[in-house]
Order: sequence, then C-alpha cells, then structure tokens
Amino acid sequence: MDTVTGSVRTAGSSPVLARTLTVVVIGSIMAVLDVTIVNVAIHPLATAFGAPLATIQWVATGYTLALGAVIPVAAWAMGRFGAKRTYLTALALFAGGSAAAALSWNVETLVLFRVVQGLGGGLLMPVGMAMVIRAADRERMGRAMAVLGVPVLIGPVSGPVLGGWLIDAVSWRWIFLINLPVGVVALVLAARLLPGDVTRQTRRLDVPGLLMLSPGLALLIYGLSTGGERGDVMTPGALLPALAGVLLIAGFVVRGLTARHPLLHLRLFRDRTFAAGFATLTLFPAGYFGSMLLTPMYYQTTRALTATESGLLGIPLALAVGASMQIATRRIDKASPRVTIVSGIVVSVLGLSLFGAQLGPDTPYWRLCAAMLVMGAGVGMVMMPANATATRTLAPDDVPSGSTTLNIASQIGISTGVALMSVILASNVAGATDPSQRAAAFQHTYWWAVTLLALAGVPALLLPRRRIDLGVGAPGPDPHPSIPSEHSAG
Repeated sequence: MDTVTGSVRTAGSSPVLARTLTVVVIGSIMAVLDVTIVNVAIHPLATAFGAPLATIQWVATGYTLALGAVIPVAAWAMGRFGAKRTYLTALALFAGGSAAAALSWNVETLVLFRVVQGLGGGLLMPVGMAMVIRAADRERMGRAMAVLGVPVLIGPVSGPVLGGWLIDAVSWRWIFLINLPVGVVALVLAARLLPGDVTRQTRRLDVPGLLMLSPGLALLIYGLSTGGERGDVMTPGALLPALAGVLLIAGFVVRGLTARHPLLHLRLFRDRTFAAGFATLTLFPAGYFGSMLLTPMYYQTTRALTATESGLLGIPLALAVGASMQIATRRIDKASPRVTIVSGIVVSVLGLSLFGAQLGPDTPYWRLCAAMLVMGAGVGMVMMPANATATRTLAPDDVPSGSTTLNIASQIGISTGVALMSVILASNVAGATDPSQRAAAFQHTYWWAVTLLALAGVPALLLPRRRIDLGVGAPGPDPHPSIPSEHSAG
C-alpha cells in the first residue's frame, strides 16, 4: 500500500489527485488481474466442470458482454448519482460477483456471476478515469495517466503466473476469491479518500439511446465473439447478431446527433483531437490485443508449452509496456503528442513484424522475447498517451461522456481484433498437420495484426503537433464551452 501511495504522490502535489489515484489504481489492479487470471483458467475450468470448451468460454464472453453493455451508462450514472457513489457501486458489484463466482456449483451459475462481475468492471475504468481527469490540472495530466497505467504493468506480469499457481496448488475457486481482500481494501479506501459528490445533474436518462447503444454493443460483441470461436463470422449465429448490433449503434448515432439530452455527447467528435484519439484507440487495441490472443496459443499448440510457461514468456512484453508507458505518459505533458504516439506505433509495428517474421517450430525463445520487448516499448508509447491527449481539451462537464466514449472505442477494438485473429487463424490452421505448418499459419495471421497496428498511425497523424496547453478545467472566458478551442486541431 505504501508503494502505491508513494508512486501516486509523484503524480503531483494535489492531495485530492493523490487520494483519487490511490483508490483508482487499486481498483484497476483488481480488475486487470481478474481478466488475466481467468484467461489462463479456461481449460482448467472446462475440466473441473466437465463442460466442453465452447460452453466454458462463456465465462469470459459473459463478462465481456456485460462490460460492453454497462459502459454506456457510466456517464449518466456519474451525473445522476455522483462519481464516488457510482465507483463504490462498481467495486461492490465486482467484489460481490467474485465471491459468488467462487461459490458456483455449475457452469450456468458461474457465467451468471461473471456477468455481475462484468457490470462492475464496466464501470470501474470510465468512472475511475473521469475522476482522475477531473482531479488533475494540465501540468499533472500526463503524470497522472502514467500512474493510472500501473495496473497494466502489474496485471499481465503477475496474472497468468498467479492464476496458474492458484489452480495447480489450491483450487479454481481461488482465482475469484483472490479478488475479495483487494476489493474490501478498495471499498474502504474509496469511502474514506474519494471527495464527496457535491452536485448532481438533473437531466433524465436517455432511455431510447440506452436501449439502442447497450444492446447494440452487446450484440456486436456477441456476434464477433461467436464468429471468432467458430472460425467463421459469416455463420448466421455470428453474422445476424453482429449486423443487428451495427444497426442499433447506427440508430444511436442518429439519435445522439438530434436528441436534446443524448446519452453520450457525440458533438465531441467535432474536436479533431478527440476524434483522432478515438480512432487510434479503436484500431491500435484491435491489433495489439488480437496479437496477444495468438501468442499463448502459438506457444501452447506449436511449441507444446504449458499455460504457466507461456505466461512466463509474456513477462518481457509486459515489463516493456509498463516501463515505456511510465516514461511516455509522463513526457506527454511536455512533448509532441503526434510525434510520441506515431513513433510508438512505428516501434510496435517493427517489434511485431520481427516476431512474426522469425516465427517457426524451433525459433529460440530469446529472439521471440527480444522482438516482444521492442513491441512493448512501442505499445507503452501509444495507449495511455493517446487517452491523455484525447481527453486533455475536454470541458469538465464533458469528461464523463468523453472517458466513457473512449472506453467504448477500446472495447469495440479489442472485440473486433480478437474475433478477426481467431477467424483468420482458424482458416489458416485448418489442415496443418505438423509444427512447421502450424507455425506458418500463425505467421500469416500475425501480419493481419501488424496491419491493424499500422492503420492506427493514420488517425494518429491528426493529433496535435505541439503539446496541448489547454488542461481540463483550464480557465477561460467560458467555463463550460460546448466545443474545445481550435488549438486542438494541432
């Protein structure tokens, strides 16, 4: 706890910012650890429940669907109930869902309780990020975002190893019970340290918008996930839900542009910096997380490694991402956002290309890890710096809507990337009978992930050339401007 608090204090001298970051970092560590632990537990859970892999996969899919469905509510909930109350509710849902999941007696109840976890997890990041953005001024924004990236370092490094050990040495139930002490600490600290909710918005919830966006996101994610699992997005069970989701999201966009009080403020896309950040944070996670699906599968199916061994080989990437993120996000306060983020994309493309180009059945592991180190250095220069840049020019009243919208972008990108890589890999690996052929199938699939990373460079070129001097809540002639000023056009 002292280590986290000490790191938080380096983000700035504001006591409110330090307290907020302490709470949000602890809550985010819990959520990120849970996702990384459960990802390595799918096969052991299938064995424990005697269920087919396609059924047990809903332990992850159910969580993701709930996550996508509840994220759009975050901005309204913060306005209606206050950020602190909303965050406390999210922590309670996540911790309570974890406890219930640990007591599950069959697959159906486990999936149900994972949905409860997802409802809490979907609120944690946008609400936590909005509270941090509100507490940070323009001089502390980059450093605050760097501290907010600490869970991204801790989760991927420790999650797979911790999850493998808990399953092998204790029981699968402990992969959920491990969340309880962290959740209790986060709840106590949130209740004591977060500033009180002073005012509330009185605007009514945009129910038609919510009924289009939340089901639309859930159907789109479901269709993509189903297509990825079956290796074919054109099957009716995958294509029809995905198309229905796209139509509902399109309807939400039309309503968002015409409604007096929309669920999310789509007018924010009139600001070039925010729009470019949104596009970057959709394309880049699609390539990055899509490739992260492939790597453990390559190690386990082509190199015959265990889940724990493949998790250990992922540590260099996670360390590189964390270290690079800390440096780049702290420097974004003084450096050019465009140069930093575009350079990160170029380095990421180079690292993943090096990994894919030398992929084979007997490639030395040190060479693969070296390529992942290069990629990780680039990844750390992109995601949190892009988030900090996209939200820096937002007016205080627009922060909840903006942070929620960016989280939706990342979720859509991740779901799309994972589904696309699954489909492409399934089509390439069909008929592969030996390790060399399987390695070639993975190699071909990696080039698609490289392409997605490279495409993220196009909107990133529209980010500001110079550092953005306008901070959240910066003084000006209009304390609540409807559209950020023109220096965001870079």
